[in-house]
Amino acid sequence: MNDVVIDSNIVIWYFGELSQLSNHAETKVDAAVDRGTVLVPSIVIVELVYLIERNRVPSEVLDKLREALDQDPTVFRLVQLTRQIADELANVDRSIVADMPDRIVAATALHLDLPLVTSDGNLRRLSNVETIW
Repeated sequence: MNDVVIDSNIVIWYFGELSQLSNHAETKVDAAVDRGTVLVPSIVIVELVYLIERNRVPSEVLDKLREALDQDPTVFRLVQLTRQIADELANVDRSIVADMPDRIVAATALHLDLPLVTSDGNLRRLSNVETIW
C-alpha cells in the first residue's frame, strides 16, 4: 500500500520547495502520488491559512494544494475532522505533542492506520504512529 498522510510541513515543501524534503519522504510521497493516495488532514488547510496570514508561507502553496485536491481524478484527498479522529486524540501523548493541530494530524494517521510523512521531531517521537522522514 502506498497511501500516506502528510503534515503541513510536507505540503509546504512538496508544493513549494521540494528540495527540503528528505530523500525517504520524497520517495514515499512520490510513490503515493504515482500508485496510491495522499491524505491531507483538514487542519492542514487551517495551518496554511494561518502561516500565510503571518507571511511565513507564500499563498501559492495553498493555491496549489487546493488545485490538487480539486482535480478530477486526484490522488490528493482531504480528510475531514470526524468524531472518530477526535476520539483518537486520546492516543496521542500530549506530553510529547502539545500542539493541537499536530495532535489532530497524528490522530488522523492513527485513525486511518496509515504512515504519517512529517519532519516534526515531536510527531516522530510518538511510538504508536508510524512516521516517515
